[in-house]
Amino acid sequence: MLIHAGPGAGKTLGALLGFQAMQQEGRLKCFLVMCHRTSILNQWRTAAERVGLRLEHWNESTPNIQSQNLQHADGWLVTYQGAASQLDGLKQALEPWAGDQLLAIADEAHHLGVDPDEPDGPVWGRTFLELSSQARLRLGLTGTPFRADNLAFCAARRIRIQEGEQLVEQISPDLCVEPRELIAAGDVRPLEFRFQDGWVEHNRAGKPDRDVSPLSEEMRESWRARNLRRAIRLSDSSSIAQQLLIRARRKLEQVREQHPSAGGLVIAKDIAHARSISSLLREQGDRVDLVHSQDPEAAQRLSSFQEGGADWLVSIDMCAEGFDAPRLRVVAYLTTVVTRSRFVQGITRAVRMCSARAATETVPRDPSYVFAPADPLLMSYARSWSLSEPYRIQAQQQEADSDDPLQSGAWRGPSLPLEAVNDGAGAVIRLRTPELPNFLHQ
Repeated sequence: MLIHAGPGAGKTLGALLGFQAMQQEGRLKCFLVMCHRTSILNQWRTAAERVGLRLEHWNESTPNIQSQNLQHADGWLVTYQGAASQLDGLKQALEPWAGDQLLAIADEAHHLGVDPDEPDGPVWGRTFLELSSQARLRLGLTGTPFRADNLAFCAARRIRIQEGEQLVEQISPDLCVEPRELIAAGDVRPLEFRFQDGWVEHNRAGKPDRDVSPLSEEMRESWRARNLRRAIRLSDSSSIAQQLLIRARRKLEQVREQHPSAGGLVIAKDIAHARSISSLLREQGDRVDLVHSQDPEAAQRLSSFQEGGADWLVSIDMCAEGFDAPRLRVVAYLTTVVTRSRFVQGITRAVRMCSARAATETVPRDPSYVFAPADPLLMSYARSWSLSEPYRIQAQQQEADSDDPLQSGAWRGPSLPLEAVNDGAGAVIRLRTPELPNFLHQ
């Protein structure tokens, strides 16, 4: 079974309450939760305590693996990587629970790619399938049910549909709650987008002539990608990136007039880029937490930010899926990663509500804000982020005479410029979250 619902929908709580009800009815006895990060395991454990369930971390190296804590728990927690590296030990430990007593939960199930043509392919998917083979039910949870490689994934039902003359396989969630439904119900915040437009100059080495490319209108893929790489660079105060950060800081100050504890998130390209952004923000007097995968204190910094210790959190890839910080109200997206999944994961960190704010704000809730370069791909994702789209397992073939050169990849433009040498900020393009028709609010 696959549940697709956006951040803030209550997937974790719903799964726990579902297990609890089936446990009380005698249909299940215990459950196994697998996640992609240790920090997410801790969130599961905290949520379980709220509903009276006991979840314990499982680790083969822990002394007395058959201890009272584990044996009397309602469920166990383990990361996908931890399960893969301790597969035999975990299988043995699960034997008493095998059969019709076990529920296997895959958090962010889209990580569990399965490639039928490569039996030795993605390890996490194969590990989950093996460990859950004797479970009564597999439950997959995801807020972004798609993968860049178009592989199928575990705990998901496949269907085949006819599109014209082509037979296409799709992932079909058993329950789907669109973000726009959550927004209409007041469960999460809407998003408003501020795309910083501008221009980028390109030239060839040793030649004086320069070509100017408008950021938001560039349809040639190689030029678009080069534009974005230039646009996120921090140079002078008139550059696209600096103007974007200036506007993001200004918006956070405005939001804090009504939400004093509000904070912002900057998603950077790499560690060096993140450090430069952090330095720039600190020069403006802001308190900044810089978090990256090579930082041994990353978990503590994330926790500190969640509790309100800094104005801005600057990171690369550690604040996407599962990171829960309802105080986030502004996101600055300054990375060259332009897959829909990464963009949606990043921006939806700012949609969550806390109980204190939910008690004081009307519905629809006050919006959060996303600032990003006016890249055509990012703007297309912003227009549809709150809508659920079919996930095709098979990449759809593109027509050779497609009218959309950005989508078809058929037009690559003239010879590739060797360097983007300059950029400048222009107007701001504003987009809002699509809303449900009024008659569907009832």
